[in-house]
Amino acid sequence: MPHDPLLTRLTSALAELPGVAAIVLGGSRARGSGHAASDHDLGLYFRAAVPLDTARLLATVKEIADDPAAATVAKIGEWGPWIVGGAWLSVGGQKVDLLYRDADAVEAAMEACRAGIVSIDYQPGHPHGFCSAIWMGEVAHCRPLHDPQALIARLKSIALPYPRPLREALIRRFQWEILFGIENAELAIARDEQTHIAGCAYRSLACAAQVVFALNERYLINEEGALLEAARLPLTIPHLAEQAKKVWRLIGGGSFAHACDVLRQIDRQLKALTQSSEKQR
Repeated sequence: MPHDPLLTRLTSALAELPGVAAIVLGGSRARGSGHAASDHDLGLYFRAAVPLDTARLLATVKEIADDPAAATVAKIGEWGPWIVGGAWLSVGGQKVDLLYRDADAVEAAMEACRAGIVSIDYQPGHPHGFCSAIWMGEVAHCRPLHDPQALIARLKSIALPYPRPLREALIRRFQWEILFGIENAELAIARDEQTHIAGCAYRSLACAAQVVFALNERYLINEEGALLEAARLPLTIPHLAEQAKKVWRLIGGGSFAHACDVLRQIDRQLKALTQSSEKQR
C-alpha cells in the first residue's frame, strides 16, 4: 500500500494515548478497494483492564481535527456493545472515523465464531443487525498500524483461515430465515402493511447475502453493498443483483405478490446452490 502521510500523522498522535493497545486501518482502504474520497477507518483496540482514556483522546482529537471546537468523542459503550464508541472527524480535509474495540471482547467473540457459535443483535445503523462474525472480518482484513504486543497478529490467527464451523453456523442461522421473511411479507400483503412487507423483503435479501458469503468462506463486514458483492463471488446464483433490483422495483410499484415470487425464486436457487456445494465438499 502506498505511503499515506495522514495515516502516519494519525498513528503518531494516537499510539501513545493511555489504553491504546493497537491501532488498525479498516474499511475499504485496508481491503484495497478504497478511492481518494474514501474514509480513513481506524480501529483503536484496548484491554478491559486498561481502558482507553477518552478524555485524553478528546484532547488529542482537538489538536488534529480541522474544526477543534466541533470535535467530540464517545465514551466506551456509548454506541452499544458492538460498535462500542469512537469519533467522526475531518482531518486535513479528509474524513476519519475512529472506532473503539475491546480486545478481550473481540477475542471472545472470535473464538466463539471459530467454534461455530454466532449471534446477531440490534444495532442502530445496521438494519440487518450486527452479526458477531463481523469482528472476524474486521480483523481478517485490517492493516495493523501500531501493534507493539502482536495483539492484532494473534487475533488474525483466529480469523484466518476461515473456519469451517463458522461457515456451517452462518448457513444454518440465516438460510431458513429467507423463506420465513418471505412468508411474513406475504401475510402482510392482505393487510397492505407496506413497511412490514419491505422490511421482510430486506431481511430475506440480507440473509441471502449472508449465506452466499458463507458458502464462499468470505467475511461479510458491511451489509451495505453486500448483495452486489455476493453476486460477484465465485459461488453464487444467476442474476442475483438483477433479481434483487427487480424485487425493489415491484415493491415500489405495489406489486407485492410478484416481488415475493422473485424472492421465492432466489430462495430456491440458493438452496440448490447450498446442496450442490455440500455434495462437493
